[in-house]
Amino acid sequence: MKKDTLKMSTVGILTGDIISSRSKLTHEWQPMLTGILNQYGKEPTDWELFRGDSFQIRVAADKALKTAIHIKAGIKQITPLDVRIAIGIGLEDHTSNRITSSTGSAFVLSGACFDALKKQTLAIATADNHLDEVLNLILSLASLTMDNWSPATAEAIQNAIENPKMNQEALAKKMKKSQSSVSEALKRGGYDVVMRMEQFFRRQLIET
Repeated sequence: MKKDTLKMSTVGILTGDIISSRSKLTHEWQPMLTGILNQYGKEPTDWELFRGDSFQIRVAADKALKTAIHIKAGIKQITPLDVRIAIGIGLEDHTSNRITSSTGSAFVLSGACFDALKKQTLAIATADNHLDEVLNLILSLASLTMDNWSPATAEAIQNAIENPKMNQEALAKKMKKSQSSVSEALKRGGYDVVMRMEQFFRRQLIET
């Protein structure tokens, strides 16, 4: 992505859908999804559900990957569901009262990235092909772990994301579980490495 363009890229657009949604009734997974989306904005200006099991949300560009990981941690708690998400980083040149009617390069990139998703469940598209190659290689490796999160692991990761200032002892108390079980769940889920990846993503947006 050219430097001038990237510095103007103020939004991240996440386009996603629920994998295996037909195996569950809507009320079994939708409250989890909407509960997380509500933490990042309001419906339908900032996020919206459409086509039954699809969604789109706008967040600040530097929060885009963390938002995607957060959503995945929520949905992975509901077996056998998973989520497929494409992140577009770019401009928003028209803001509508409904996110799905807004336009800009971020929306185009997100949509094209989503259409290109095959077996990979998480991908990023910017206007910089080299940056995309680096980030998507890292995401493909991270997905080997994230796609296999158990419900218990996903629950621990969701709680850690939502309570970044809590230590493991406080998280365990909140979750009504032992500290050792929470610690083991975060370790199994590669939480520390996943968060380092998220920080790397943020740095790339600043430094590129």
